[in-house]
Amino acid sequence: MAPAPDKNRRIAEEILPLVGGAANVISVSHCMTRLRLGIADRTLVRDEDLRALPAVMGVVEDDTYQIVLGPGTVARVTPEFERLVAEERQQDPTPGTGSGTGTGTGGNEAAGTGTPSAEELAAQGAAIRAERKARNATPFKLFLRRIANIFVPLIPALIGCGIVAGINGLLTNLVNTGHVTWAEPLVPALAAIASGFMSLIAVFVGINTAKEFGGTPVLGGAVAAIIVYAGVAEVSAFGQELAPGQGGVLGALGAAALAAQVEKWCRRRVPESLDVLVTPTLTVLVAGLVTLFGLMFLAGEVSTAIGEFADWLLSAGGAVAGFVLGGLFLPLVMLGLHQALIPIHTTLIEQQGFTVLLPILAMAGAGQVGAAIAVYFRLNRNTSIRKTIRSTLPAGFLGVGEPLIYGVSLPLGRPFVTACVGGAFGGGFVGLFYQLGDSVGSTAIGPSGWALFPLLDGNGGPAATVAVYAGGLLVGYLAGFAATYFFGFSRQMLTELNTGPDADATTPAAEPAKPAPDKEETATPVASGVGS
Repeated sequence: MAPAPDKNRRIAEEILPLVGGAANVISVSHCMTRLRLGIADRTLVRDEDLRALPAVMGVVEDDTYQIVLGPGTVARVTPEFERLVAEERQQDPTPGTGSGTGTGTGGNEAAGTGTPSAEELAAQGAAIRAERKARNATPFKLFLRRIANIFVPLIPALIGCGIVAGINGLLTNLVNTGHVTWAEPLVPALAAIASGFMSLIAVFVGINTAKEFGGTPVLGGAVAAIIVYAGVAEVSAFGQELAPGQGGVLGALGAAALAAQVEKWCRRRVPESLDVLVTPTLTVLVAGLVTLFGLMFLAGEVSTAIGEFADWLLSAGGAVAGFVLGGLFLPLVMLGLHQALIPIHTTLIEQQGFTVLLPILAMAGAGQVGAAIAVYFRLNRNTSIRKTIRSTLPAGFLGVGEPLIYGVSLPLGRPFVTACVGGAFGGGFVGLFYQLGDSVGSTAIGPSGWALFPLLDGNGGPAATVAVYAGGLLVGYLAGFAATYFFGFSRQMLTELNTGPDADATTPAAEPAKPAPDKEETATPVASGVGS
């Protein structure tokens, strides 16, 4: 068996020619699940061939061309892809000559047959995605995307520190009860590891904010560092003494964004001979004073209001609030509005140690999985769609729902609605227990589904927290399945989707089964920006 680096290198080598070669790649980055590429000439990208690769779970075209590889895999493939691009550019530095051409012919086997296959559903999903992208290109939604770009790079650290915090909490309980005495020296060490990043998260937000708004990252971090500096306790604003950390990530975001604007203003007006001295000084001084005597207080009030509103919403609304939140999350994703929740999650984690909203919103993925299973059973003669579902369900259980959404439920229409119903019931279940006094939260953002279990926290102890979340997933699966099985298809849809050349030959039919096509159809799920 080849070692892991060889496998990741092979995946990179398979992808590169299908996106037009190194000369066609402008930029390379990745998020939790996707390899994000800046593409020079979109016509050189061979979409169908990319989707047919075993390692590719789907593709998304947004502000960048995104190839869904899944959590873990993408973090290993991206460095190999970057090295491969650099190597090819050294061999052939001539720009504008992509190594791949053509549009790909995969997925055409069922053309004209009258029976929608997985390939045709994927094409419909791509059309829906393109239409959504056009609708989402509003100034407000583009601003939300920039906010997401600030916080998404922080997710790996949030996950790692969150899991360490969970382990430390478990060891603390065992040490306090006398069951594990040997771990007593380890508890403060794990606490330091888990809390170090969170105590300085404002600085990292400041660095990313300055980078996103066109400023110097270190200046954004320097201004944001004021917020967590212990000496701010000696400063008064609006008649009150400031507290270290007041305003949190929201204050850091505002401070660094202001610093970027001050810096750009200085660059345009300060002579080049004085720029290296004057611009950084004015940037830190002006943005720092505004932060101390305005932004920290205002952002602190907003942060407090967010925490209080989240508690009130679930304490008073309970099952109803959870039902609405769980049911509306996927439509919010379709509208691009889910990105506004990222700083809210981060603020709650900073204040309370966990976000109570994420476990409820994660129920949308459970409804999607239940709906996909129902589609699998209802379309018992459509081997192409069933193959797509079989290949993408494991990722769906782990919280990667893009292939199921854009490859199955959304193109079919009604199953997407019934999937939302499943998410609503799962969210209502978790919300009900919050109202009863058992809060369930996540110490990090990013994962959902089963991948969220290691990050769970709450006020009822580990066993109760896990039980409530698992119960919500089960309710979401069952409700999504039932709603889709009984209400997800009209008679006409079932007739059309279960008739044609990809009908299962083992299913009894009025006429003999037709011979299998010459080339086996390949499932081509397409992904969205969900959960990344």
